[in-house]
Amino acid sequence: MKILVIEDEQALSDSILAYFTGEGNICELAKDFASASEKIALYHYDCILLDLGLPDGEGLELLTQLKSANKKDGVLIISARHSLDDRLAGLDLGADDYLVKPFHLSELKARVSAIVRRKNFDGNNVIAFNEVKVDVTAMKITVNDQPVVLTKKEFDLLVYFLSNKNKVVTKNAMAEHLWGDEMDLSDDFDFIYTHVKNLKKKLSEAGAKDYLRSVYGIGYKFSSQ
Repeated sequence: MKILVIEDEQALSDSILAYFTGEGNICELAKDFASASEKIALYHYDCILLDLGLPDGEGLELLTQLKSANKKDGVLIISARHSLDDRLAGLDLGADDYLVKPFHLSELKARVSAIVRRKNFDGNNVIAFNEVKVDVTAMKITVNDQPVVLTKKEFDLLVYFLSNKNKVVTKNAMAEHLWGDEMDLSDDFDFIYTHVKNLKKKLSEAGAKDYLRSVYGIGYKFSSQ
């Protein structure tokens, strides 16, 4: 998952980042309203963890920005505000869930995972595309019910393609999703080509049809047509 943590409390943000990156996710941090606004305008995230009380602005305004831009990022509000009015205001503005501080990181992870499943995979843990099946929770892939061993980046790439199946995804979007906004997005995308080539090879050797096609000058498309 690619997660944006919008939180100005240093100890809490450090804990969240360490926990989710330790699980193999891509995490970015915004400590104030201005930097958060810039990140959500430029990038896409599977889930945004949003604190409401920011030093230079109101977190709910960021929800309004997301809605105005018609962005589909999942949003989980994490706040010390526990009144019903605050919860309803956040949910009415488009947040997917609301978690009151303090909380256990294990519960936070469960809430985030549930949001991502609902957004990308209709709430399912297992994604099926003809003979290819991916268990996103167990991180297991099978082709015709036989296991396929992928690296972490290959697994992330396959899930990304499946969540955007039948769509053309650019190399720039793939790099940004897999490596975050600190990745140097130069004109050299050899690293993307290498991961795609290895993924295609492993799926083919396992007996999968060639669903992954190159779109000249743009990127790739995962489709049966």
